[in-house]
Amino acid sequence: MRIIFMGTPDFSVPCLEALIDSDNEVVGVFTQPDKPKGRGYELTPPPVKVCALNNNLPVFQPASMRNGEALEIIKSLNADLIIVVAFGKILPKEILESVKYGCINIHASLLPKLRGAAPIQWSILNGEKETGVTSMQMDVGLDTGDMLIKKAVAIDENITAEELFDKLSAMGAEVLIETIEALKNNELKPEKQDNTLSNYAPIITKDICPIDFTKSAQEVHNKVRGLYSWPIATTVINGKKFKIHKSKILAENFVGNPGEIVDNNNRLVIMCGDGICVEILEIQAEGKKKMDTQSFLRGQRIDKGTVAGV
Repeated sequence: MRIIFMGTPDFSVPCLEALIDSDNEVVGVFTQPDKPKGRGYELTPPPVKVCALNNNLPVFQPASMRNGEALEIIKSLNADLIIVVAFGKILPKEILESVKYGCINIHASLLPKLRGAAPIQWSILNGEKETGVTSMQMDVGLDTGDMLIKKAVAIDENITAEELFDKLSAMGAEVLIETIEALKNNELKPEKQDNTLSNYAPIITKDICPIDFTKSAQEVHNKVRGLYSWPIATTVINGKKFKIHKSKILAENFVGNPGEIVDNNNRLVIMCGDGICVEILEIQAEGKKKMDTQSFLRGQRIDKGTVAGV
């Protein structure tokens, strides 16, 4: 089968690699334009472009998918199917219908839950117990097309968004190949989504980084995990801003108010709104490297009774 691949970030790369290793032919790769990164604002290619060029695949980076240029390229490639994995651009109806089998998307949630840009992070932020990958026949809506194949995975209580990202990225490649084989064998059974069960996973911004210690310990822990390794949960202690990279929920009993540091003896234990504490395991001061909390406390005095987050 002749396939066009559309994707941009690291998450998409295992799917592209799986297609390259399969008996299908990748006839073209669409990805977002190179973007300036780092202190020098050097133009940097997206991971999908790097993978494609390393495998001698033609790469296309149109600024828009709506001005007719992209459609003309797609028609010239004479593809049977378009695969979309975290591409980051909305495809118009004429592109969705431009090839024989249309466009299939690999989405990192169990649709119809968590439609949108950041389903992995929000699955942890929302305290979900499981997530997974869904292959979907794309339509003009936002992640609203018919579901094709689903695979689920439990969300471990301490897994971070970064770790879950890697797990679902590999699972996405498996679901992709399984979906294509089922398509070839006419074995797909499309299932319409129940829109009443849907919710939205908006793009993550730094606005949600500050930790509210009046929330439950579970919610605080979920925020730390869900925002790792970007953009990182934050709090303020003694007027200074700190990034919180890692935490855990404690079974020990302490007395204190929300945000109060109730133990500073070689560790940093903070009371939450439900009377349960979280221990901060890795912390980073502004302009410094992240450290385990025990090492951090050797060079930073934080008194017991100090209130974090204010």
